[in-house]
Amino acid sequence: MYKKTIPTGFPKNFLWGGATAANQLEGAWNVGGKGLTTAEVVKKAENRQEFSMNAVTKETLATAIADKTDKLYPKRRGIDFYHRYKEDIALFAEMGFKAFRLSIAWARIFPEGDEKTPNEEGLKFYDNLFDECHKYDIEPVVTISHYEMPLGLTLKQNGWASRDTIEAYVRYAEVLFKRYKGKVKYWMTFNEINASTWGFTGTGALDNELSETEAMKLRYQALHHQFLASAQAVKIGHQVDPNNQIGCMIARMQTYPKTCNPADVRAAQLQDQLNLFFTDVQVRGSYPTYMNRYFAENNIELDMQPGDQELLKEGCVDYLGFSYYMSTVTSNANQVEKASGNFALGEANPYLETSDWGWQIDPIGLRITLNEYWDRYQVPLFIVENGLGALDKLEDDGTIHDPYRIDYLRKHISQMKEAIKDGVHLIGYTMWGPIDLISASTSEMSKRYGFIYVDQDDEGHGSLKRYKKDSFYWYQKVIASNGEDLTD
Repeated sequence: MYKKTIPTGFPKNFLWGGATAANQLEGAWNVGGKGLTTAEVVKKAENRQEFSMNAVTKETLATAIADKTDKLYPKRRGIDFYHRYKEDIALFAEMGFKAFRLSIAWARIFPEGDEKTPNEEGLKFYDNLFDECHKYDIEPVVTISHYEMPLGLTLKQNGWASRDTIEAYVRYAEVLFKRYKGKVKYWMTFNEINASTWGFTGTGALDNELSETEAMKLRYQALHHQFLASAQAVKIGHQVDPNNQIGCMIARMQTYPKTCNPADVRAAQLQDQLNLFFTDVQVRGSYPTYMNRYFAENNIELDMQPGDQELLKEGCVDYLGFSYYMSTVTSNANQVEKASGNFALGEANPYLETSDWGWQIDPIGLRITLNEYWDRYQVPLFIVENGLGALDKLEDDGTIHDPYRIDYLRKHISQMKEAIKDGVHLIGYTMWGPIDLISASTSEMSKRYGFIYVDQDDEGHGSLKRYKKDSFYWYQKVIASNGEDLTD
């Protein structure tokens, strides 16, 4: 008789923590020899439903370069983590963090992107940052490229549209692997790599003057170059240090068919494949055959050179990292009421609540995603982003009461535990983001995710003082109990 003991909770070495991005919290955009990045030429959105990340044209780019202030470009100022990282990491340690996911600002290391020699002052900053993490036994989880690249690569070769950018990225990655050997074990090559099919924020390439067909061809070609760069980085990272764990990272777009109508089921399956495509390439090491028809029907022809397919197969990632915020519904109908959030576009689900920004809240969808990923890939999974953006209020006594955030996280962590009982191999959870920072999609400050409140408004005014929210103490208890105590 076959009998297998099933897990009852989170493993002892589970990586609890939080996730951030350099361009959303560091600030110091013109300090220490740093160059300008693609993230720092994106204006703050005019309204909360507008995603400003891809609204970059030749004209707006020229205006941004000429502007030497951070008034219209909040990612230039962040929350001054560059000067306050010791204070902030101490707060993370107080919560009990086991891991801190962060990204390195490529332009701190190579200001223009194509230099042969890295910027020592930039490298030293991250040396000090990682040392501070290890002081508290916090494991750094480092994203090599997180929604930014040196603007010089956009100006000189239109970013990832050029195959030459692979060489620049690989040089950068190799410098990181060698410099931080022994300090960083967990790496991710790109953040939400599927963003490249949405435009500038992922590709660093200007394509708004192209036709829709030509723009999409450019984006998939840019994506192919990123796949190759990632594979090459994985190979080098393993050569430099065989202990390195190098993962991919995708924005998971969980979707459901609107009805049991086979047409709706097929529409949802197609939508799902267009999301799974990215991890199929990076985890399995080859382009899935279902994309052949999609490419043909959308007139997309990739320039794939000899050796590309072999490199993809040789550079498969060690684990799959992903963000999960919401789910959508897909139907075969042309005219539907859309639900948006984190670039997900689909129908609204009447069974789900929504956040202040219209993102649908679906904890069970996280369990579904975990099971589907594990069944498909059989590699360790890492939830590297999940959280609730909300309008928090700083009370007169310095407290911030955020029961809605606690409720959101409790429900998602409960579903993570259920997925582990299902047999899923989940290695960690770094919620987004443990401290309030500049929004990726809208560049506003009012959309707050953190356990730590930062006194700064959308215009950059405020003392930057840090305050602990109620959720700070709740997450502290969650980590101390290894996910067993989720009570208020």
